[in-house]
Amino acid sequence: MREYDEATLKRLQKLELGILKDFIAVCKEYDLTYFAFAGTGIGALRHQGFIPWDDDIDVGLPRKDYEKLIEIFKEKFRDKYQIANAECMPNYPLMTTRIMIKGTKFVEEAIKDANCDLGIFLDVYAYDNVSDDDKEMKKQARITWFWSKVLILRFIPKPVLPFTGVTKEIISLVCVMIHAMLVMFRISPKWIYMKCKNASCKYNDVETERLAYLCDTSPYINMINRKKSFPLIELEFEGIKVAFQKDIDESLRLAYGDYMTLPPIEKRKNHFPYCLEFGDEV
Repeated sequence: MREYDEATLKRLQKLELGILKDFIAVCKEYDLTYFAFAGTGIGALRHQGFIPWDDDIDVGLPRKDYEKLIEIFKEKFRDKYQIANAECMPNYPLMTTRIMIKGTKFVEEAIKDANCDLGIFLDVYAYDNVSDDDKEMKKQARITWFWSKVLILRFIPKPVLPFTGVTKEIISLVCVMIHAMLVMFRISPKWIYMKCKNASCKYNDVETERLAYLCDTSPYINMINRKKSFPLIELEFEGIKVAFQKDIDESLRLAYGDYMTLPPIEKRKNHFPYCLEFGDEV
């Protein structure tokens, strides 16, 4: 983690909170189901707002509501926000969508090689149905996760890796080689994206107990159970009410352990930007 100066971080968080407020207003107006999660959940429960060093907000929606939300923002907020995802931005390397403030820039060090026009954003995740059969669920998760990493490697030869030492060096070399082959053979990013999306959406026409975003560091970290997670609850986040899954505490403990205890400095994470410009701050 690289540290912001306090004024810059507060300024960034204020803008992100503004996007969140517009996002929540749209969800309420159009009856769309959403929930915040991950570090945003830790922030709400431990700090009633942002984790002090954090610089993003994560929200998820079931795929059907996610698709509606994107179209609403494209139409209703075309002068204020830009949508970034692999369907509308050719070099976008992720399976998430970003609602970005026009006129700003925010490009993380980790994805600077993707050559995307990115701004200060709200991170939006599509949650898809996953099979209730564990064997089929794991197959779906593996395939979806695999293609999401291929999409990253199509643009980024040296992604951030959760390894150290010789293991990291070997895997980094393999990543560079895969990237080179993908570029050499002109593998279409859109084709890779659709392989990933189709795998993730495989069970969306089936009623299932579970839904998940399968493209994270682990495909299982963002998996929720409808009976345990719904109905949603509201928690305080920077002075506003934000929806979270009912079992958010249990979910966070499974993913992060004792999240209520502040981690040591060396384990704190943010998305410190390679490039940051506030623009006119709409």
